[in-house]
Amino acid sequence: MNINTPNLPNKPRKSTFSTIVTNLTFWVLIAIIAGVLLGHFSPENGVKMEIIGKTFVDIIKLFIGPIIFLTIVLGISGMGNLKKVGRIGVKALTYFEVVSTIALAIGVTIAYVFKPGKIDKSGLALQDASQYTNHAAQHFSWLKFFLSNFTLQVLLAAIICGIALNFYQKREQTILVLERISKVVFTGLKYVMYLAPIGAFGGMAFTIGKFGLQTLIPLGKLMLCVYLTMILFVFLVLGSILRYYKISILSILKYIKEELLIVLGTSSSEAALPNIMVKLERMGCSKSVVGLVIPTGYSFNLDGTSIYLSMSVLFLAQLYDVHLSFFEILSVIGILMITSKGAAGVTGSGFIVLASTLTALHKIPVEGLAFLLGVDKFMSEARAITNLIGNTVATIIISKTEKDFTELNLEPVLEDN
Repeated sequence: MNINTPNLPNKPRKSTFSTIVTNLTFWVLIAIIAGVLLGHFSPENGVKMEIIGKTFVDIIKLFIGPIIFLTIVLGISGMGNLKKVGRIGVKALTYFEVVSTIALAIGVTIAYVFKPGKIDKSGLALQDASQYTNHAAQHFSWLKFFLSNFTLQVLLAAIICGIALNFYQKREQTILVLERISKVVFTGLKYVMYLAPIGAFGGMAFTIGKFGLQTLIPLGKLMLCVYLTMILFVFLVLGSILRYYKISILSILKYIKEELLIVLGTSSSEAALPNIMVKLERMGCSKSVVGLVIPTGYSFNLDGTSIYLSMSVLFLAQLYDVHLSFFEILSVIGILMITSKGAAGVTGSGFIVLASTLTALHKIPVEGLAFLLGVDKFMSEARAITNLIGNTVATIIISKTEKDFTELNLEPVLEDN
């Protein structure tokens, strides 16, 4: 599997067939296809598979806290320069804000040009959006955001412990113990990842079984615009950023294809968080940069979510024939620059953010969210995948700017153990 140490040069190569059938990516893809078929032809059984996909994601989440904590503590304690911690943090947050704003602007532009909301809403299915619209009056709170975001809590605790460890007399002995614990945790993760095909099957079967492919037809134009926008963002924006450092976006996507498929199957970028941290270190990024950028990015660098939120606001405006002036469109981007940061770590938070944004504009009916609920699940995969790619690119860029990047190593994707 990809997170293992690459084969030694003198080890006999496997045949092409053997490599394919023992590759986790192959089985995740097969599982996704099987999940789609089950959900489509037997919806009632597909819905029952929810527990399988949910359980896999829940198991993976158990590893997120320990892996983030150990990676950051070991990274900071081995850095030897605490100023570097602050420098990396400032660089990361600056990068996140700039790229996320670009994502918001692209989402607004595509929605403005292609007008996915110019359709007959009388034929759209209404869902119950009350659980989200009831939150519309609530203002964004950084305190609530922090208290509801486990990843940020672990990140802060790890930074404090990592800094404190630099001043501890028994620093070397403590680091040795933490490294041993880290090895045990990553070994456990390796075996859990063998369950990825089962998790992807359960997640996809539930999604198709509950919502059905037929729900995509009425809002197909919106779906197409969202996916098109995210593809353009990944290849044009993120691809151009990587090209500046002479790295191909295609090579990176190939390197993390297993994680992308897991996210596709489970609709959760968190399902790939532990594994992507391992992959980035093996690629050449330093442990300290990976430990600081990835957890922070999962809360503040939500490129896919930013695109979806901005497009959704304009979609609803067009659906209700509400004209937004240029100043109001800029206001949408400005509001989402703040509120989109609250779309991490809490189920359904994206709709709460949308409801809060619509309330702040005072022009678009908040009840319009009911039209989006039917297809939101099908767009969550695109959001999660784009978020994952965005954070992968961010980590590479920050590591490059810190001159803390070893020679690019994509070898683990070429051989399997």
